[in-house]
Parts: sequence; structure tokens; C-alpha cells
Amino acid sequence: MLFSSIVYGPIHSRRLGTSLGINLMPTEQKLCSFDCIYCECGLNKPWHSKPSLPTLEQYQAALTDAATRLRSEDIKLDVITFSGNGEPTLHPDFERIMQTTAVWRDKFQPNAKICVLSNSTQLHRNDVVRGLMIADKRILKLDAGIDATIRLIDNPAQIKLTAKDICDRLEQFKGDFTLQTCFLRGIVNGTLIDNTTETEVTAWFECVERLMPHEVMIYVIDRKTPYDTLQKIPREQMEAIAARVRTLGIPVSVSA
Repeated sequence: MLFSSIVYGPIHSRRLGTSLGINLMPTEQKLCSFDCIYCECGLNKPWHSKPSLPTLEQYQAALTDAATRLRSEDIKLDVITFSGNGEPTLHPDFERIMQTTAVWRDKFQPNAKICVLSNSTQLHRNDVVRGLMIADKRILKLDAGIDATIRLIDNPAQIKLTAKDICDRLEQFKGDFTLQTCFLRGIVNGTLIDNTTETEVTAWFECVERLMPHEVMIYVIDRKTPYDTLQKIPREQMEAIAARVRTLGIPVSVSA
């Protein structure tokens, strides 16, 4: 599932409410620093030419059009969500785009929250961190606490990326973020992948305990994925994982 425009929706998000979506990546195919086995946008494909990203001016024009449409339909947004066809923080103008969004929100949708869904791979960039700090809600990914499992599930472009690398970068937010994790199991290319085992959950929980985010969001696959062998985790198992996190005093939302 790919988004064919810079600004799309609003759509109803099962986790966020009435959401105006923002896609800072190309519209013709996915561009991401992860290649997650559960991604609804599909797997990364080779680029035969330089990817074309929307300019700041094009983004501003798309926001102007959205303001007119939302006003004519009397739509009030709960959230403005950066997600789209890949990792939004890969955009070189991410910080300025976030500044532009905040000004637009204050003028046209003052009750809406700005939310960024990110895979946490660009947190070594100061401009990305500054841009994320403009958001009201930073939803940052950590799918496992074990390095080998991160590589199996997320297939990072940074092949040496570790759970410690991600946690070290997440620590700079001092808990002021939402930690997001997809739990799944299934056989992919002959390998059983399961981040719900006791060993996996314990390693992940230790990361949560170290980071102490203000919220944890756990969810299961809900749409078509690149591999039809992936299984949806039962709600009771998800609730057991959530209960463990709640012992730390951290609110947990479960989408199962």
C-alpha cells in the first residue's frame, strides 16, 4: 500500500484518531532505511534513478490545499501524522518541514497534535532530533532487544545497527517519547522469526526499563504484509506483555 500524494486523508487511525497523513517520501515506491518484513508498503526495491522527494515549497502548497479542503468539509483533526512511503526523517529538509507544519497547525487546526512515526535510525542527526522535538508526539520504533532479531525483522540499511545503538540514541529524549513495537511470528525465507518468546520479551523489556518512555505502544500486523507466513499474535499474549510493562508504571496501548 503506497500513498500517491504528499498530504493524504484524513483517515481514521486505530491508534491516533482522525489523522491527516504526511508522506515526505517518493509517491512511486517506498524509500526507507529499514526493510521490515511486516511493512504494509512492501519491500524496498532498487532505485534506477535518484529518488524524487517533495520540496519544501511543494509541501507548503499541499498544506494550503489541505487547509481549504478541511475547512470546506468542516473537518477537525486529532492529529497530523508523518508516516507515508518510508522513513520521514530521511528527508533532508525534515526540520524546516516540521517548523512549517507547526505554523500551519496553529493557524488552521490548533487542536491537532503533530505526530511523527519514525524507525529511530536517523537520531544521530542533530537536525532530525530538533525536528522531532517540534512534534507533540514522537512515536519511535524498537522491534526487539536482541541484535539478530532486529536484523531479521527490520533489515536495517545500517547492517551493524544494534539494540544498544538504538537505545543510546533514544536516551537523548529523556523518556519524552512513545516507544512503538510490532510483535509477530512466522517463517521468512526458511527462518522462524518470533519476538514474543520469553528470551525476546525479556531483552526488549530491559530496553524499556532503561529508556522509561512516557508511553509504550505495542501492536500486531493488521494489513497485508510482504510475507503471508507472518502470524497475528493473540490478544491475550499481547496483554501479558503489556502487563509486564505496566509494572514499571508506564501506560501501554495494545492494538491487537
